[in-house]
Amino acid sequence: MGRLHELFARKNRDVLNVYITAGFPKMDSTITVMEALQSSGADLIELGMPYSDPLADGPVIQESSLQALANGMTIEKLFEQLKGFRNKIDVPVVLMGYMNPVLQFGFEKFCETAASVGVDGLILPDLPAFEFESHYGEIIQKNGLDFIFLVTPETSEERVRKLDALSSGFLYAVSSSSTTGKEKDFNAVVNYLKRLEGYGLKNPILVGFGIKDRETFEAVTPYAAGAIIGSAFIKAVSEGEDPVKTTIAFVKNVLNK
Repeated sequence: MGRLHELFARKNRDVLNVYITAGFPKMDSTITVMEALQSSGADLIELGMPYSDPLADGPVIQESSLQALANGMTIEKLFEQLKGFRNKIDVPVVLMGYMNPVLQFGFEKFCETAASVGVDGLILPDLPAFEFESHYGEIIQKNGLDFIFLVTPETSEERVRKLDALSSGFLYAVSSSSTTGKEKDFNAVVNYLKRLEGYGLKNPILVGFGIKDRETFEAVTPYAAGAIIGSAFIKAVSEGEDPVKTTIAFVKNVLNK
């Protein structure tokens, strides 16, 4: 049983997944911030691989990507940083990014390296389900990695069920069709999550986009296994003087610790 499956077997509500961009705010911040996330109570870390054209991300995460790229972050350097990170970090870690840099690195080599350093899963929003089924999924599964698809309120029930069948680890429920960091109508989000819950899907659901603090976290967690916070955390880190202190304060506030 992988770390993601162990997490959801142990905890099926109030799971907090926090997104951080690798190499942000400084090149050497990656592991430091990950350790702070774990120590302050985050259940899961979504580690963003910076890319110059992150289609699903709002301006805050885009800016952090550009900063990380300016700091010199690459996939090669990220894997160097992640060597041995499992000596310090036990929580599941998924890499989130886009196909272009992964293909440039070499898809099979990428999956092999990710697995070898201790990564648990992948989120690649621009990998189509058809290509996953016909080619890439076999490589991902061969390397023991989970793969997480995204669904939106506009995704049909048939499509949701298909993406749930293809996913492992969890299903990423995008709270609306806009980019990350936008304000949300949480009544609509709750209705959407209730609808997903009614499908009886095999994967736990984590909801992201627009979750930013304790209030919004608590608004959605009764209707999903947990939530993902990205833009609000990146904003806090970018404005804070000390990434570690900022991280600990942010997570503890969300979890009311």
